[in-house]
Amino acid sequence: MRYTILIAYTLYWSLLSSPSAFAAGDIKDSKLVTGTEKLIGDVTTWLMILAPVIAGLLIIYFCIRRSAADEMDQKKWNNRIIVAIVSCIGVVLGSATLNIIIGYYK
Repeated sequence: MRYTILIAYTLYWSLLSSPSAFAAGDIKDSKLVTGTEKLIGDVTTWLMILAPVIAGLLIIYFCIRRSAADEMDQKKWNNRIIVAIVSCIGVVLGSATLNIIIGYYK
């Protein structure tokens, strides 16, 4: 019991007597924030370039596979083509949205 009171008393006084620390400068000018902002900008730019290219290659591949498939498999390849198109649109829109949001913080 005595040790608990002693520990609590020591912690109390160490918290009261400790000097306050403040960050120097703004957080928006820190390397972490500016680096993260540049990283997100670069990644979204690359996604907007690579997504249509990869989707186009996949669509070409799926069309070739669809042409060699029977009727049942053609439906599967048609679905895969639609998924590739929708995914490409989703990636490009998501990247553009992130670029717009990041643009407001500059």
